[in-house]
Amino acid sequence: MLPPFVKAAPLLERIEEAGFEAYFVGGSVRDSLLGRKISDVDIATSALPVELKEIFPHTVDVGIAHGTILVIFNGTPYEITTFRAEAEYSDFRRPDQVLFIRSLREDLKRRDFTMNAMAMDREGRLIDPYNGQVAIQNKQIKTVGDPNQRFGEDALRMMRAVRFVSQLGFSVEERTKMALSDMAHLLEKIAVERKLVEFEKLLIGNFRTAGLSLLIETGLYHYLPALADRNDGLQQLLDISLGDLSRLEMWTLLVDRLGLNERKTEGFLRQWKLPNKDLKQVLKNLYWLRFRTENDWTNLAAYRAGIDSMLSAEKLYRKILGEPFDEEKRLIKLYEALPIKELSEIAVTGNDLLAWYQRKPGPWIKDVLKTIEEDIINGELNNVKVEIREWLIHCNQKLEED
Repeated sequence: MLPPFVKAAPLLERIEEAGFEAYFVGGSVRDSLLGRKISDVDIATSALPVELKEIFPHTVDVGIAHGTILVIFNGTPYEITTFRAEAEYSDFRRPDQVLFIRSLREDLKRRDFTMNAMAMDREGRLIDPYNGQVAIQNKQIKTVGDPNQRFGEDALRMMRAVRFVSQLGFSVEERTKMALSDMAHLLEKIAVERKLVEFEKLLIGNFRTAGLSLLIETGLYHYLPALADRNDGLQQLLDISLGDLSRLEMWTLLVDRLGLNERKTEGFLRQWKLPNKDLKQVLKNLYWLRFRTENDWTNLAAYRAGIDSMLSAEKLYRKILGEPFDEEKRLIKLYEALPIKELSEIAVTGNDLLAWYQRKPGPWIKDVLKTIEEDIINGELNNVKVEIREWLIHCNQKLEED
């Protein structure tokens, strides 16, 4: 077994000693079979939350209404959930009622895909009643039972299916794929924030082109924020080698291919409820990407863009052209050679200008500092206080003697 399982095995043993069953479940079991890195493990048990509290002295009620508590064991937190069955899903996302049960098989039956409906005991033995191993061997995403029922219970599972395609490079089993198209409209019932989480995971998967292709083919994109009529823009992404693009670079490329201007881009990203910090970075990247399509990098452009946006814009520009991104070292050298990296590094301040000019504060200070800044960047002026003052005098600025 992998180290995270070995470390947590004594916890399972403690639960078993108290007369209950306990197993590793979910993504950690799946990823261990796939050879993927796992950082933490989820545990399911026949013990009720109140019974777990009697076994372990240090617990936190993180989701006790749904049977989940956090157990601190040997200094490490573990989420442990009681076996459960679920009633109707009237909101297409959460069960109306959770029923605690004592059967592992019934607990696994309620899960989304067969590859996620496996459990492992503390000795490393696999419990796989729905043939998750076969699905993994066939690189196939298949629902546990009727796909229409699974997606009708929780419509977000459809986005999870496409996200897994992007992350794992698996195909979707035919009945499951048909259900994605048939049930796509239920995504309207899902909160934007939940769609965002799955969409961003899709955008950065190693097989993101396959994930995006499935998103288009099944029509799921019709029910994502501001994408209903954007088939052409999405299709353009399929023609680009998306490779190693970051999450925000993918957002930048998406809005560029959609042909959105700055105002519409901001509106689009707000519909997705992207955090303000991310929104601002995408807008900045987009500006410099479009600058790059018309211009080469100058000292001033490198300074204004900053190293991160400059590199992102260049990478995206090369991706769109279908050319290799081999400019990184040159651009880093260009940026590192700049005499200053930000306005605060200029050797004079607004207070210096006020003292030299003997004028009231006003917009003129910003204008003069901008002129100084640009001339320093362009190599026409050294960033030395005395030289800057002499330069201002030479430029016929009406300075008075100190």
